[in-house]
Amino acid sequence: MYKLEIELRRGHNLAIRDRGGSSDPYVKFKLGGKEVFRSKTIHKNLNPVWDEKTTLIMDCLSEPLYVKVFDYDFALQDDFMGSAYLHLESLEQQRQIPIILALKDHQHPDQDLGTLELAVTLTPKDSPLEERQDPMVRMLLLTESLVQFKLQQQSMRLSELHRKSQLWRGIVSIALIEGRNLIPMDPNGLSDPYVKFRLGNQKYKSKVLSRTLSPQWREQFDLHLYEDSGGELEITVWDKDTGRRDDFIGRCQLDLSTLAKEHTHHMELPLEELRGYVVLLVTLTASAHVSIADLSVTPLDDPQERSEILKRYALLNSFSNLRDVGIVQVKVMRAEGLMAADVNGKSDPFCVLELNNDRLQTHTVYKNLNPEWNKVFTFNVKDIHSVLEVMVFDEDRDRSADFLGKVAIPLLQIRNGEQNSYMLKNKELTGPTKGFIYLEIDVIYNAVKAALRTVSPAEQKYMEEEPKVSKQLLQQNFNRVMRCIMVLISYGTYIKSCFEWESAQRSIISFVLFVVVVWNFELYMLPLALLLLLVWNFFFSLSGETADMTMEAMFEWEDEDEDKEVKESEHKGFMDKLYAIQDVFISVQSALDEVASYGERIKNTVNWTVPFLSWLMITALCTATVLLYLIPLRYIVLAWGVNKFTKKLRDPYRINSNELLDFLSRVPSDVQVLQYRELKVDPGQSPNKRKRTNPS
Repeated sequence: MYKLEIELRRGHNLAIRDRGGSSDPYVKFKLGGKEVFRSKTIHKNLNPVWDEKTTLIMDCLSEPLYVKVFDYDFALQDDFMGSAYLHLESLEQQRQIPIILALKDHQHPDQDLGTLELAVTLTPKDSPLEERQDPMVRMLLLTESLVQFKLQQQSMRLSELHRKSQLWRGIVSIALIEGRNLIPMDPNGLSDPYVKFRLGNQKYKSKVLSRTLSPQWREQFDLHLYEDSGGELEITVWDKDTGRRDDFIGRCQLDLSTLAKEHTHHMELPLEELRGYVVLLVTLTASAHVSIADLSVTPLDDPQERSEILKRYALLNSFSNLRDVGIVQVKVMRAEGLMAADVNGKSDPFCVLELNNDRLQTHTVYKNLNPEWNKVFTFNVKDIHSVLEVMVFDEDRDRSADFLGKVAIPLLQIRNGEQNSYMLKNKELTGPTKGFIYLEIDVIYNAVKAALRTVSPAEQKYMEEEPKVSKQLLQQNFNRVMRCIMVLISYGTYIKSCFEWESAQRSIISFVLFVVVVWNFELYMLPLALLLLLVWNFFFSLSGETADMTMEAMFEWEDEDEDKEVKESEHKGFMDKLYAIQDVFISVQSALDEVASYGERIKNTVNWTVPFLSWLMITALCTATVLLYLIPLRYIVLAWGVNKFTKKLRDPYRINSNELLDFLSRVPSDVQVLQYRELKVDPGQSPNKRKRTNPS
């Protein structure tokens, strides 16, 4: 028996795997084909310093120690950065030996991937002579060492999961205002600039502005400041180049630890080598109510704490801290009948919860298809129209996690105090997959803050997948647009029939109504008519169910096999054309989706698909009706014009927005309504729903 003490010190000149010119390296040690140790991840560093130690117990020295270095990539496959072997038989025993390992890639043997600096100490494990001669004692020692190895491996896996599910200590709110004096990257003397932000594992990409050296982005987003993050915000500016790799314009860094908290800082950051400036507004705020706990520690189950939370979000506090809309508590109980992802017919499931850009996860339950997590997650609600996404994955230590199922639950559809079972869906949320998950969710929010937040820009996800070309998605979006157009055509045909007297009764009623309305028309009648339409549809929605089956038929998804790789032997010119066509397809696909979504959102507002939004529209229309009735139109138009002309003078860094479009962005489209709707199961398959007593 031997004891091997390993000290992982540092790396030198490691390989670049990220587009920002850096990597997030971590090291794996394998012995006999099994992983025995994994280091922590050092972010944004090609010369990382680990200073980590581990001790291994082994029976023989014939197996070499396999060392592999990877670049951590959140939610994707980690990139290989090189490997090396350490032959234990050649080590001198009972003294510490410094070792330099040169990393290599067998597919590219001539490539320099840097080195690792280690210190190892190999010593025979002391034991009495009679114990070494006794086979039973030797077997007991071997069993003990294997148990220690398993416990060490288990604790390492759990520590890595806790590192992934760490809590943040603050929020970094960034308003990207503009760029100044950027260098031209295109032959026409201009650029198509966009900005990338990176804070630890979090990445955000701004929109692309065409043909300008002084772009005006006017975008706002939030990043999380973690306990172990260095607080270095990396900012890179790029030029969009269709068909080729984007051109790098410049880079700068901002040390967030030097900024005062709870204060907005106006920053004009110069890019390296005098390549221009980036203008930002940066605000650091303390972390909101975000926590992970066991079921024994449940804030909303404590009457005193629940009373304090209800008081915090009472109507009397409607205008204090407008960004703090409410709080949501999610109890993740268990799952049943999950898909088997491993060859042994089991899975190692863990659960991930996402609310906008807030992401937390449970621990892993190993080798179980019916795991019990019994965890309570508390999120701060900044937008009541957010959607809670609950995903189940299978942990795989050597690869990225395998997807097992997902549900998406809009906060406004949650029934407080009720434990529900949700059938898991596929990644696209269009069909069922195997298994159920049991959740109990409580949402407390302030209605006034939620209404004010509705007409402000929605929070964008900073970790979104790149759009892909899909023939079926293009066809589906085209059909959605055609359905909206056909609805308008049908209304036009109906109005035309009134003029053509196809039905005498209809035409007489339309004529009388037209004369009365035109003769007595006032502007306040316009929101009043929309108000009557909403009220009419409210009673209509109470009288019958919506056509869910029709909507399901409209969005049938088919599996299509698409080529994921292009043969390297194909000509580069053809690839450039393919990239250009791909960009065109993505643009058309996105435009069709946007047009169809807004048409469906207008329809769903009137149809009471989301009652909160419909009531909010009724409130706005009632207010508009009263104002237009009491105040002459000229004064209203004058006030609107003065506000529009003086807005830039009063706040030069204001991010422009359209309140109506921001409101409509909260209304789900037909695709989202289908995705968020809870799946119906057979009575024999449906689990029981258990009510609990609500303390309030």
